[in-house]
Amino acid sequence: MLIAHISNGVKRYGTHLSLDNVDLDIYQGEILGLLGPNGAGKTTLIHSLVGLLKIDSGVIEVFGKDQKKNLLEIKKQIGLVTQEVSIFWDLTARENLEFFGGIYGLRGEVLKQRVDEVLEIVGLSEYARKLPTKFSGGMQRRLNIACALVHKPKFLILDEPTVGIDPQSRSYILETIKKLNSEGTTVLYTTHYIEEVQSIASRVAIMDQGHIIARGTIDELVRKIQYEEKINLEVIDPTKDLISKIEKIHGVKQVVGKENIIQIISSVESGNLDRILNIARESGGVKSVNTEKPSLEDVFLTLTGRKLRDGGEDSYDS
Repeated sequence: MLIAHISNGVKRYGTHLSLDNVDLDIYQGEILGLLGPNGAGKTTLIHSLVGLLKIDSGVIEVFGKDQKKNLLEIKKQIGLVTQEVSIFWDLTARENLEFFGGIYGLRGEVLKQRVDEVLEIVGLSEYARKLPTKFSGGMQRRLNIACALVHKPKFLILDEPTVGIDPQSRSYILETIKKLNSEGTTVLYTTHYIEEVQSIASRVAIMDQGHIIARGTIDELVRKIQYEEKINLEVIDPTKDLISKIEKIHGVKQVVGKENIIQIISSVESGNLDRILNIARESGGVKSVNTEKPSLEDVFLTLTGRKLRDGGEDSYDS
């Protein structure tokens, strides 16, 4: 069953196309990881999904209903966690949750019970009466997530929820998301950390320049670039001349040198490994060599030409 459906979604900012005929389906019960470099259109896509932005053309359906005609009803069933921590700093953790729960119509004992449940979910029960100004960055992020959960949404959207926090808090947040998903919550998750998507996502969509350029499970995406292999070569003398010679070999797609390690992307079954080793031996010798199967990061690099966290800044969107 579809939770959300976007067909031919277009959003312009002046002459810039932030969404360029985007098509995307999100299925009930899944965690969909949305990956893309800065400026890909991810945040515009999210804001369009929840009705914070109006698309210029195309169709958006959420919970099987036309978004334009049923926006208020749809919003009541969505939880949005923004990149910025959107909480009230002069209210305690409990008061923040009571405020957001009240917005969604929760009252009395129902509100109190739900606030208690959510504080437990995000591990902040013992800090309920403290101001978030006293919290660590990770605890503030967890409270931010709690505010999006208090009304028990069917569909949870998280936009970079672990930016700038410590590994322990990141792990806690990821485990919380997996638990919520196991209990029936559908999740759309964007991040600059590929390892997070690998940890929690059941399916992945890769976005670049306003397009969804690939989608599927991690295994399905990796199979799309199985025609390539990664060769890690540790050499005695990593000269520019050696790298230049390897780059000229037919079937070699990319060569990156860092200290004594040369990383090479080459066509599978091209026989290039032997050619590369022969050139390296002639140029001073080889310390070690190993080959790797493609990873999700390799898929991203192949499709976008960029590493996820090296996308650069963009003034329109992330």
